[in-house]
Amino acid sequence: MAIRVLTVDDSILFRTVIKNEFAKIDDIEIIDTAANTKEAEDKIMRLNPDVVTMDVEMPGMNGIDFIRSFLPKKRVPFIVITSSPTRAFDAISAGAVEFLKKPVVQNNASMDSFCERLASIIRFSAKANVRSAPVRPISSASQSPLTLSSAKNNSIIALGASTGGTDALIEVVKRLPKNSPPVVIVQHMPAGFTKMYAERLDKLCAMDAKEAEDGDRLRPGLIVVGAGDYHLRLQKDARGYYVTCKHGEKVSGHCPSVDVLFESVAETAGPHAVGAILTGMGADGAEGLLKMRKHGAYTIGQNEATCVVYGMPGVAFKIGAVMKQLPLDKIAEEIISRVK
Repeated sequence: MAIRVLTVDDSILFRTVIKNEFAKIDDIEIIDTAANTKEAEDKIMRLNPDVVTMDVEMPGMNGIDFIRSFLPKKRVPFIVITSSPTRAFDAISAGAVEFLKKPVVQNNASMDSFCERLASIIRFSAKANVRSAPVRPISSASQSPLTLSSAKNNSIIALGASTGGTDALIEVVKRLPKNSPPVVIVQHMPAGFTKMYAERLDKLCAMDAKEAEDGDRLRPGLIVVGAGDYHLRLQKDARGYYVTCKHGEKVSGHCPSVDVLFESVAETAGPHAVGAILTGMGADGAEGLLKMRKHGAYTIGQNEATCVVYGMPGVAFKIGAVMKQLPLDKIAEEIISRVK
């Protein structure tokens, strides 16, 4: 049976193009469209779609406020479509499952790539663990409840995530103390969004955070986030750890790829690394985490109950890459207990 989708957007051109493109896809059906949130609420309640795609900026109530107010009434997977990184992260905090960067409708190549990606996200979102009510926003970096007696010079923490990961990663790193070993992160995100996300982490965490740049030296208390369209790799020389950021072909369907990061961590840090794979669709990171485990690293997977999508951590667990599976709120504590 086809996945039934409602598309909400104030642009009639965008609604028409999406409907026409998805008419070619057998397992997804655009059952209707809506031009604003008032119309959307009526159609969601009446048509009961499996997934809703939601524009942000529309006349009347915006998409984010609508998601925040609507989710307590009815659990529906929302996919937000926006050109603004800030609005995208706000949407995830409000309860959306995933976001996509809005394409240029007049650009056929851009639309083809967008529709292919959207179709993939719709398939996973239809099975997503939707929060019944929005999570309370994280207001500040307030003191971490965890402590670490001293900085561990040889240790490295590697984290990978995709769908649902923007909030999940915050839940982990906001609890890491300021003197934690350096943290390297790959979160699947388009170019332009990763810099804003790193700035968001910098404001919310005790540690410093930045978007990775080629040659960045790592130190205790620093988080680097892989830049969109660049593979992030860990390297080491006589001065210590540093990262490289290089353009390249997609690996496991992504650039940056969690597999690429984790494999480099396995080879460079071996038993001095702790790796965690969080919520996300697909399998990116599973093989890399297995390689980390085989090289002596301690490996963690987020459990199914707390994942938005139990794809990446589920595959990692199935192939034996995960040494310990934990709910999201226990992962930071486990990481700190294992750095050495």
